[in-house]
Amino acid sequence: MGCFECCIKCLGGVPYASLVATILCFSGVALFCGCGHVALTGTVTILESHFSQVTSDHAMLTEIIQLMQYVIYGIASFFFLYGIILLAEGFYTTSAVKELHSEFKTTICGRCISGMFVFLTYILGVAWLGVFGFSAVPVFLFYNMWSTCATMKSSNLTNIDSICVDVRQYGIIPWTATPGKACGSTLGDICNTSEFYLSYHLYIVACAGAGATVIALIHFLMILSANWAYLKDASQMHAYQDIKMKEERELQDITSRSKECLNSYT
Repeated sequence: MGCFECCIKCLGGVPYASLVATILCFSGVALFCGCGHVALTGTVTILESHFSQVTSDHAMLTEIIQLMQYVIYGIASFFFLYGIILLAEGFYTTSAVKELHSEFKTTICGRCISGMFVFLTYILGVAWLGVFGFSAVPVFLFYNMWSTCATMKSSNLTNIDSICVDVRQYGIIPWTATPGKACGSTLGDICNTSEFYLSYHLYIVACAGAGATVIALIHFLMILSANWAYLKDASQMHAYQDIKMKEERELQDITSRSKECLNSYT
């Protein structure tokens, strides 16, 4: 076999669908984890500087954000390993690998593993739908502040001090927090800070990353379902071939014995 034929055979064994889903999953998780981690840090800075100057008022929120950042580390590590496993499973179910491991492909263990991946990917997809919805909440909050600041800049209002954003109404900090709200020029200064600008756009990117991860998991779910159906059909085909070969051997034995009896009689 020449070099060109070897390259064609290798390319034919690449699971392109699994490869695309893996790249999309890695990209989505990386965007969500990286941007979300930095955006949470910027959110704490904004709250401490402008909305809750007493440490005890936002102590619980700070602990929750730190816990979420640790969860982000775990999510990134888990999906890195899970994406590699699903990509390896995709390689394993291609025709090129099937020629080398066709016996294992028809075992109950192989079908159970594929079914387990289908179930686990479905659960993760539902969970990431919740993460996607949750990641849209800070985007909505920051958008409200940004739109309020944009309204103050574009309109000719004489009394801008009456325009306020009170973060206490969202339940982020308690009602006893001081000052708890920002009005007028103070609100405009907050919107002009680099922390606000960076956090707002990072939350948008993190939300987009969560959406990309959901799409990648749906893609994986379709691929795994197709692989499981392929394994089931392959198992039935191998069982049929075994029965057919057994019947052919029995027929050959009967024919050979008949010929021997005929020869001995003659």
